[in-house]
Amino acid sequence: MKTGTGMRSALGRARGLGAAGGAAHHWIGQRVTAVALVPLGLWFVFGAVIGNLGADDVAIRAWMASPLNATLMILFVVSAFQHGALGLQVVLEDYVHGAAAKNVAVMANKMFAAAGALFCVVCVLTLALGG
Repeated sequence: MKTGTGMRSALGRARGLGAAGGAAHHWIGQRVTAVALVPLGLWFVFGAVIGNLGADDVAIRAWMASPLNATLMILFVVSAFQHGALGLQVVLEDYVHGAAAKNVAVMANKMFAAAGALFCVVCVLTLALGG
């Protein structure tokens, strides 16, 4: 037995090792948001955009006041921001050199994505609730 392993099992020793790190979780998150965005994107294009072409602001507010439309819009916005943040994180991790710069860039990416999603959710709720 190697020094420092003590009474840990083989799985306990292997946990956290390897090049993947949290890559599997990240990969699954990208795929889940991509799959979610297919029907949500179709709904957005055909239901929200094309379905409301030429509508005035009163009609748009009435359309958004529907709980189903507001919920689908919030799901679309959150999924899109999450998917974009995950994709940009991969680019940043691959092309930003230096540990400190990479950490700052990844953290800023997550913060801007969260702020953007929150802003959009508040806008949807404001429209849906007649504010």
